[in-house]
Amino acid sequence: MNRPTLLFPAHTRLAEPKLLFHPTREEDSHEHPLVGLVQYGPFSRSLVGHVMEPIRLGTVVPAGESGVVDQILRELEGRHQPQERKQYLIDFPGFSRVFGVRLVRAPQAHVELPAALDQELARAERPHYVLAEQLTRSVSVLRSQQHEFDVVLVYLPVRWARAFVGGPEEDFDLHDHLKATTAMWGMPLQILREDKAMSYPCRCSVTWRLGIALYCKAGGVPWKLANAERDTAYIGVSYAVRSGEQRGGRFVTCCSQVFDADGAGLEFILYEPGDVRLERDNPYLSRADMRGVMARSLALYQRRHAGRVPVHVVVHKSTPFTTEEVDGCFDAWRSAEGLDLVHVQQDTPWRGVKIESASSPRGGVVARYPCDRGTCLQIGDRDALLWTQGNSAGVASGRNYYKEGKGIPRPLLLRRFAGHGTWDDGCRAILGLTKMDWNNDGLYDRLPVTLGYAGVLARTVKRIAKLTPRPYQLRLFM
Repeated sequence: MNRPTLLFPAHTRLAEPKLLFHPTREEDSHEHPLVGLVQYGPFSRSLVGHVMEPIRLGTVVPAGESGVVDQILRELEGRHQPQERKQYLIDFPGFSRVFGVRLVRAPQAHVELPAALDQELARAERPHYVLAEQLTRSVSVLRSQQHEFDVVLVYLPVRWARAFVGGPEEDFDLHDHLKATTAMWGMPLQILREDKAMSYPCRCSVTWRLGIALYCKAGGVPWKLANAERDTAYIGVSYAVRSGEQRGGRFVTCCSQVFDADGAGLEFILYEPGDVRLERDNPYLSRADMRGVMARSLALYQRRHAGRVPVHVVVHKSTPFTTEEVDGCFDAWRSAEGLDLVHVQQDTPWRGVKIESASSPRGGVVARYPCDRGTCLQIGDRDALLWTQGNSAGVASGRNYYKEGKGIPRPLLLRRFAGHGTWDDGCRAILGLTKMDWNNDGLYDRLPVTLGYAGVLARTVKRIAKLTPRPYQLRLFM
């Protein structure tokens, strides 16, 4: 018996989005973030309020190990060739040559941990509490000297690895604990682990990643999106389910990340809703609470854009929009001409295999590389598939490049709960926003930046004892 054939509409292949490296020269753009940085320098180097020269590092290190900081600073000023990802990674020419500023140690902002700390950790039943308390106390010493440095660098040797996480029944992570603490103090933090930074074999990869991270945490903007739709606000809504004795054991904090049309901005606000429905740990807001979240998002956008209201608003959410949430969004964004509400779903059974044309009587053959990144396929009135992973032909060294290296890439399933028009513009925006994570050196992430930080924020926010309803810069949580 012949099986019925299911015919889909023709798919679209979107071009790899370009990044912009100068605020006024549109020709200073490139698809490859690292090539663009080397050729043109970072975007903010040409701004009036650019990163100050030099970037000063406050430091917290184990007793007698200050030389580690000097070693990494020397490496960051050196030239390195890639030992991995050679289809994508390019030579690192040195931090000051890429970013136009130097990295130096802040001599008045240096703390060495007690020499007895190794023995205390070895004896402790809960070494993570001992290490967290000592590091928090040491970093707090630098609070009175914040005018002396731009970023705090904390070095963690591998011999303390058993203190980086809690026990099997404890929800504790040293990295998230320190980020939550320093973020509330307004101190950008870079954690330098021996096993992930000092001992990693490819020094080119380490210097690129660490260099971009330090530049961004000091307030720099490495790149923005080129050809972005003007007067558009992109908002990502995520949630942190937290524990608390005063409110029945669990309550929800809503995080709203606001980006401008260039994909920059990188700020978010926190909101503790009063009426939340939890379904399998997925929170859903009432109409009033969603209106409150969106109203604060509007205020944040207006603060950055001289009071202007965006013409077009796009809201991304990792869970479906309820009717009440849709109504709350429209209540808050009445003045916007266009409002798109898009559920971005990661887990989907859909897969795609690229078939190359051939003269074989049986038709085409499976290509050696997966389907192209940027492939977009509408599968219903409100649904579309977008491959944010896949082959990026021609972007890296003019050859095929599949970042993940193996496996069949899964598309994102996009479902639109409000909005109109074709999917091309919405998919093109999401594809561009996958290149706006300034905390790595990769060509793209799977998720757009509107949702890519959701997991980071959720892990960190739930460890903050007292939340203040004010805007936070994402560079404090990177």
